[in-house]
Amino acid sequence: MKFIVGHHPSTQSEKPSVFVVDGDQAIDLTTKDSSIGHDLMGLINSENAAELVARLSKGADKVALADIKPALPVAMPGKTICLGLNYVDHIKEGGYEVPEYPALFMRGPNSLMAAGAPMIRPSCSEQLDYEVELMVIIGKAGKHITEEKAYDHIFAYSVFNDGSVRNYQRKTHQWTPGKNFDATGPIGPFAVTPDELPPGCEGLKIETRVGDEILQSANTSEMLWPVAKTIATISEYSTLEPGDYIAMGTPPGVGHARTPQRWLRPGETVEVEIEGIGICANPIVAEEDLT
Repeated sequence: MKFIVGHHPSTQSEKPSVFVVDGDQAIDLTTKDSSIGHDLMGLINSENAAELVARLSKGADKVALADIKPALPVAMPGKTICLGLNYVDHIKEGGYEVPEYPALFMRGPNSLMAAGAPMIRPSCSEQLDYEVELMVIIGKAGKHITEEKAYDHIFAYSVFNDGSVRNYQRKTHQWTPGKNFDATGPIGPFAVTPDELPPGCEGLKIETRVGDEILQSANTSEMLWPVAKTIATISEYSTLEPGDYIAMGTPPGVGHARTPQRWLRPGETVEVEIEGIGICANPIVAEEDLT
């Protein structure tokens, strides 16, 4: 199943609906059953999401997918955990040693945003960088999850752009400042269930573009810590809960490692794409132009 959370002109609600995607059309599940709610948490917490979606979709009216304005798949995740160094060539281009344990950091909710929304270059820095990443959406709680059972805890996969303000990222040994500027981390617009994709999303093309300029192009099979191992590793120290996000790290080609360095500029639109999941596209705006 493929979902998008968002607003459609046909609905009168100020809150978004959950839609199931059918080609270039979609069915508004929230309008048909209010228990679905306004993000994916209703389906995540349902006992059998597939049966519920099938029942609600039968004979339902459809709307044009292109008319839906995306919202976040999970509006308020309990936590968003990110891998910083998960592709060898990206590790090398950043001047780091290949770690024996994944480089993990967290993002706060204000840094997250929907696909299509303006991605803000802060007024205090021009060094807004791009990072295409696979995003895992947890569907079932667990602690000390084994690699063999890890896939049982996934509800869906999405696309993430881990927008990073590089000079602030490198101000301290902790990356928190550079990874948590407001409206720099778009997710979506689609969430695709695991049955539609290869196990752990291995073998998928992953790419970043601005116009015709290809900035990153790699394959998810190049990840040092695949999805199952990452879930097992994180769950050693933290209980994973429904709706949590896990961002799986970026391949090489980021702007700060280029010569000359390549920052995202106001007026551009950055696209990050993962094969089989979709494209997350966001315009870049300057913070000072928003006031």
